[in-house]
Amino acid sequence: MSQAADLVPTVEAELLPETRRPSQLGERLRRYVPALGLFALALVVWEMVVTAFQIESFLLPKPSVIGAVFVREFPVIFPAGLFTMREAMGGFVMGCTLGGVVALSTARWTVVRDGALPFAIAVNSTPIIALAPIMNQWFGITNPLSKMSIVAVIVFFPVMINMVRGLTQVSAGALELMRSYAASEFAILSQLRIPNALPFVFSALKVASTLSVIGAVVSEYFGGTREALGVYISQQAALFHFAEAWAAIIVACAMGITFYALILLVERLLMPWHVSLRATEG
Repeated sequence: MSQAADLVPTVEAELLPETRRPSQLGERLRRYVPALGLFALALVVWEMVVTAFQIESFLLPKPSVIGAVFVREFPVIFPAGLFTMREAMGGFVMGCTLGGVVALSTARWTVVRDGALPFAIAVNSTPIIALAPIMNQWFGITNPLSKMSIVAVIVFFPVMINMVRGLTQVSAGALELMRSYAASEFAILSQLRIPNALPFVFSALKVASTLSVIGAVVSEYFGGTREALGVYISQQAALFHFAEAWAAIIVACAMGITFYALILLVERLLMPWHVSLRATEG
């Protein structure tokens, strides 16, 4: 009896991964199938409405027409999307780096926090429309750095404010425990504050990834090289070629989704211990 009882945990351990697989697959299907179904339904309704009401293509083209134009214009809009994506990622890196440096400073010194936070709020309140002409004048209308600077300004605030929250909202008990062991400020920062800030930081990075693509595309509406996706969209819209413009918008959407998925992947690699990720895997 004792040997049979000892074998039960081993058998359960061997069968547990197999029993979990169907539940994980079913959970993923329940998560993604409704969204895909709603998207397909929206396309069908869109196609039917345009056909039934005979809406002119220069106002709202059919999804089937947009798909055909997308295939035809893909050799043009895909390189343009890569060009804009480089601007978005460059500004993303600049804004996140600056936001992280400011967050570390404001979390360490209260006087810096009191002085920098109102300035950061003011910068975040400035619209892209106001920044784009200024940046184009500073760096040159065809210089990608002008668009990266706009993206950096947009990305800076959410990264900075969320990282400050993560660095400062640490457990009082954990902080007291580390100080009771005479831990240095650097040890507290690296072993307590930064791990505590990671969930806040990745929440900000996921928001910033989509904002960076929006900022890069919109900033190109105010001028840029013909290789840019935003310039392509504005030119096609000005010529009433809205199918071409919608095809380029599909590329912009794909860029944003891809960037967001990359941030999710990095989050899973760096934070497998976090409760939110363990809950999705269970």
